[in-house]
Amino acid sequence: MKDFLKKTGWTDVIVSVIFALIGIFMIIKPDSATKIISYIIGGLFIVIGIIKIINYYIAKGNYDFYNYDLLYGIIAIGIGLITITCSGLIESLFRIMIGAWIIYSGFLRLSLSIKLHRVEVNIWSLSLILSILMIIGGLYMLLESGALILTIGVIMVIYSISDLVESIIFVKNVNELL
Repeated sequence: MKDFLKKTGWTDVIVSVIFALIGIFMIIKPDSATKIISYIIGGLFIVIGIIKIINYYIAKGNYDFYNYDLLYGIIAIGIGLITITCSGLIESLFRIMIGAWIIYSGFLRLSLSIKLHRVEVNIWSLSLILSILMIIGGLYMLLESGALILTIGVIMVIYSISDLVESIIFVKNVNELL
């Protein structure tokens, strides 16, 4: 049991290192990362679509619910092709939607901080600063093409470092846990 837990812990360490490397790649080369991710996701949709179409022809007429497999497969292949060919457009639209939402939230918080100031709540200035930072962050997200992938990369690196530390602590203390 102890050996199994140690192997599991070391597997977690390896996964954390891989996540960190992917995160670092996303930070250093956000445009390339977007294309690679789009190719992977698009390829998965195409494979799923092909499998559904094959399932349709294998089970043709045997089951009613397989009648939807042909349509599902065609749609999945279409989504896959669009994801591969329009990766930049999809990333841009997603980035614009998230950036606009952050700016909108920042303005809502700005309005709240003004109301807090009117009723003389002491922490209104902290609310004002945070709302301004949100608006700046949203603008950055709108204007910087690699901001979304860069942010995801930073989150992945932070996650993998914390998971790496936790996994090493687990492996070193597995004897005491049993």
